[in-house]
Amino acid sequence: MAIQLGFYIDQSRCIGCKACVIACKDKNDNEVGINFRRVYPFENGTFTVNNNGTFINNVQSYYLSISCNHCDDPGCVKGCPTGAMSKRDEDGVVTVDHDKCVGCKYCEWNCPYGAPQYNDELGKMTKCNLCIDLLEKGDRPACEGACPVRAIEVGPIDDLRKKYGDVHEVKGMPSASITNPNIIITPHKHAN
Repeated sequence: MAIQLGFYIDQSRCIGCKACVIACKDKNDNEVGINFRRVYPFENGTFTVNNNGTFINNVQSYYLSISCNHCDDPGCVKGCPTGAMSKRDEDGVVTVDHDKCVGCKYCEWNCPYGAPQYNDELGKMTKCNLCIDLLEKGDRPACEGACPVRAIEVGPIDDLRKKYGDVHEVKGMPSASITNPNIIITPHKHAN
């Protein structure tokens, strides 16, 4: 493989606005219920009362924006009985070939991140393709372009690792050892 593309997510900056989700849905014309990118909220803690009757805030919340991680060892590709799911040699992007897809959903069952999404209208699986059409024109993927706090960046995963480190799993995610996802994350302080 010439290059492997991936995502950088700055979880410490994400405000959970879901602009990335909406931009992705709009770009891909996805129906209600089909979300190639999702933003998950995480909340914990409580308010406690101190000795003088006032409340102390011990609540933490943060978000995780995630889509297909175009894994090194993608479960969707391994689980596809027709060869419709494949990993491109030129950039490592995992795509679905609708001419081969029979809509059996085995890819969905084999992806720990829930990336492949079944489209009832097509009767086939769909998923994030990293907006390769936009990248080939020199534009940014929809999710990256829409993020108002610049918490998403797409690029060669080796370059992203050099810039941001090698954290590719945070609290709330499946183990990275399952599929070796191409994602780098700056964790929120409460997500470690």
